[in-house]
Amino acid sequence: MTSMPFETDIAKATTLPSRWYYEPEAAALEKERIFARTWQCVGAMSRVASVGDWFTAEIVGEPIVIVRTAPGDAGLKAFHNVCRHRGGPIAVGDHGSSKMFRCAYHGWIYGLDGALKTTPEFNGVECFDKKDFGLAAIPSVAVFGPFVFVKLEAGGATLDETLGKIPEETKRFPLQRMGFYKRLTWELNCNWKVYVDNYLEGYHIPIVHPGLMRELDYQQYRVEAERWYSKQYAPIRNKETSIYRRNLEAGANAEALYYWVFPNLMLNIYPDNIQINVIVPLGPDRTATVFDWYLVDPDKPEVAADFAKSLAFSEVVQEEDVTICEAVQKGLRSRSYDSGRYSVEREAGVHHFHGLYSELMRDSGDGKK
Repeated sequence: MTSMPFETDIAKATTLPSRWYYEPEAAALEKERIFARTWQCVGAMSRVASVGDWFTAEIVGEPIVIVRTAPGDAGLKAFHNVCRHRGGPIAVGDHGSSKMFRCAYHGWIYGLDGALKTTPEFNGVECFDKKDFGLAAIPSVAVFGPFVFVKLEAGGATLDETLGKIPEETKRFPLQRMGFYKRLTWELNCNWKVYVDNYLEGYHIPIVHPGLMRELDYQQYRVEAERWYSKQYAPIRNKETSIYRRNLEAGANAEALYYWVFPNLMLNIYPDNIQINVIVPLGPDRTATVFDWYLVDPDKPEVAADFAKSLAFSEVVQEEDVTICEAVQKGLRSRSYDSGRYSVEREAGVHHFHGLYSELMRDSGDGKK
């Protein structure tokens, strides 16, 4: 596909060409230029609490396994979940705990450190050294709060550089005390960027989300863009009945912070819970949105009843977003549409995303544009 010049002045800029939302060639380039080079949130630290604990994940079709090999952050490792023999999976299932990995295809055995230990019935093979056939390691693994991140390619921004001021700005929230509570996944008939675009602006709230509009002070809604992320600040209307005031400490302000981290992570932070959304491309016009909720003391018996109202409200908002995003995907394929313009007042977050996207899609990683 041709290079993508991008206008940095939002007042003069036009949105991404519509073909980038449905052409297979764009999806193929994104896999290498976007998703392999950016930090991806793959799961919860609680899933690898003890040595030998592991869980599996995928990054745009790339199977990986995260394992704890020793205590502390340095003991957290990630490998491609692919046997070096003929590509079989070395970890099967969602999660587990073991002292080694055994390929489910031909039984090759690897240590938790990725070293190849055993190759059944492999006598007579020439020019073969087990040291050369360990699991392929993923070079970058890091942690923020209760979340594990990986990056498939080495180099580029560290996780600390990517998150910028987010750790400092969220210190007042009890992130370290929050544990995984629930996952819900929706599959949408739209490109992943349609959903991200939608998340990054409050412009549609008065039209699409009447219930959310009653909760938020829309006139004070604002977006602040940083290098690799943006923040949407949404003051809560001063109502004692607001769902965002549940479990609020005396004297504390009710607020919701919405962080988007390039390219596909949303951190929705409320006074007593975190909702994270990972937006997963399934194809040029198919997307999964994975919602995970983290709560303080998620295993307490009273949590389910106490959180039910917030969960139900979130599902209503998501269904509204699904409907509009799928309609937009159809519109992007119309012969009448190629690109549009940005609202200077309301779509700074979308413009910021498109700028980062254009930057990475222009750069092939080998100096070519």
